[in-house]
Amino acid sequence: MTQRAMEEGGEVLESWRSRKQLIGGEGNEELEGTNNGVLRVVETLLRLFTIALSVTALIIMLKNSEKNEYGSVNYTDFSAFRYLVHANGICAGYSLFSAVFVALHRLSSVLRNWTFFLLDQVLTYLILGAGAASMEILYLAEKGNPATTWSSACRAFGPFCHKVTASIAITFVIVICCTLLSLISSYKLFSNYDAPDVSNPSKGVDIAAFHG
Repeated sequence: MTQRAMEEGGEVLESWRSRKQLIGGEGNEELEGTNNGVLRVVETLLRLFTIALSVTALIIMLKNSEKNEYGSVNYTDFSAFRYLVHANGICAGYSLFSAVFVALHRLSSVLRNWTFFLLDQVLTYLILGAGAASMEILYLAEKGNPATTWSSACRAFGPFCHKVTASIAITFVIVICCTLLSLISSYKLFSNYDAPDVSNPSKGVDIAAFHG
């Protein structure tokens, strides 16, 4: 009795869905197209903004060196800062490529959506790791370490530390942008999959279908 009631309920649900598609299908398609267009514009602008930030952080660190009566210091003396430069360079290059691709290609595909989803995730963790590693070095340079009798290097090389601080601050803004882009690529990927059909348990759960 319960099984039959569930089957009848599933049939009613499918009938309701069919009527809804017949009545409002065209309007839903237009609304979906408008939303996709706005999302594409936002994503393109966000990727372009990421390029500008990455190049700015890169240039600040590349030109960061100081020489005075205490000695000389350059960003290349620290592996974390070199990592930050490389990460920002990769971020700028990828953001340029992805921005052009997103702006020109309107049609989506499962391969493209999966590719951008994975690359956006990797880039987010890459730039986050670079910012965190550089932040640790800057903290030691600013505060020192009394346990190991390390003095504060920023007292002698203030301008150098100020430029490092600016580059790291911009990098963490990039992290926020990359996080937003990761959310957008996740939405674009998984919103194209239908939810599993559980209206009739006797038939099992169907595999979600991708709609490009």
